[in-house]
Amino acid sequence: MSVEVSIVLPTMNEEEAVKLILPEIKEVMDKMGLSYEIIVVDKSSDRTPDIARSLGAMVVRQKGKGYGDAYLEGFKHAKGKYIVMLDPDGSYDPKDIPKLLEPLLKDTADFVMGTRLKGKIEKGAMPWLHRYIGNPLLTKVLNILFKAGISDAHCGMRAIRKDALEKLPLKCRGMEFASEMVIEAAKKKLRIAEVPIVYHPRIGESKLSSFRDGWRHLRLMLLYSPFHLFLLPGILLVSLGISSLVYTYFVSPIRLHTMILGSILTIVGFQIISFGISSKVYAVKEGLEEPSRLTNFFMRYSVLEEGLLIGGVVFLVGIILGLKIFVEWRTSGYGELFRINDAILVLTLTVLGLQIMFFSFFISIYMLKEG
Repeated sequence: MSVEVSIVLPTMNEEEAVKLILPEIKEVMDKMGLSYEIIVVDKSSDRTPDIARSLGAMVVRQKGKGYGDAYLEGFKHAKGKYIVMLDPDGSYDPKDIPKLLEPLLKDTADFVMGTRLKGKIEKGAMPWLHRYIGNPLLTKVLNILFKAGISDAHCGMRAIRKDALEKLPLKCRGMEFASEMVIEAAKKKLRIAEVPIVYHPRIGESKLSSFRDGWRHLRLMLLYSPFHLFLLPGILLVSLGISSLVYTYFVSPIRLHTMILGSILTIVGFQIISFGISSKVYAVKEGLEEPSRLTNFFMRYSVLEEGLLIGGVVFLVGIILGLKIFVEWRTSGYGELFRINDAILVLTLTVLGLQIMFFSFFISIYMLKEG
């Protein structure tokens, strides 16, 4: 008989919890009347795998390490049409499995998240820092960046259609896998639903590190969002830089330090923008992101020639202005020449011109085809 539901559990030294959780999972699934399998992906040094086998679970030995690595290994062995994920440490209640599967069975969702923050959190189950600061803050950032529209991004109890899971290019091996899965689901426009669940105090000692794991989630979100990491700051810096240059050069030329700052902001801002464009083009080429008007523009064959032309013109203007200053200096007998404003402008234009030309070469490398 074909398997309808695969329940995947990552374990590492959870022998006390597994004794309790696996029988509860079996009882719940037997009552639902769906064919199922329980896959335990194990990295234990205690009797966890032996106990899991004795209770009817398929045990897969985890070769790598990490939370995400365990799930990626488990997904390879899952045969069910629907896949349920939960930690086997007693914190998630198997009685909530039917609630997670219901939207999938009714075909009203492709991916279902449990939400502890809208459900019931028992006393001592979640530290104050996680409940009121860490989880809400990281979830808010994820929703702003990726518009996932969820309330508890790091809840480990989830269910997903296998065909939907196969659309997600999941790669993270550590705890940030939890965020990556939600991000990719949002980017692939899966139908995401949430159901409130009960969260119990875990059995045994926690393996989480609040600040390290929190940073890993935030780090991943920033790396997955080149616009907010690179393009937005770069645009702001360039705007401030050019405004400062124009104001000091034409309106208040005595403000030399402001003009120097404007030059630096413009050059640095453009460099950050080029990083952002490069990362977005790379993501499209690797299939991590859908093409946009921005990436389509920079992925054209003619972008190299256009970039060389624009960069060359900017560089040439800077050189001509610099030669003009040099001629005046020579005419004056190489004496004192107070043209600092023009010198700053020359520096800015020549550097920008070079940046544009070399950026055009760099971005065109992505367009090279083998053979």
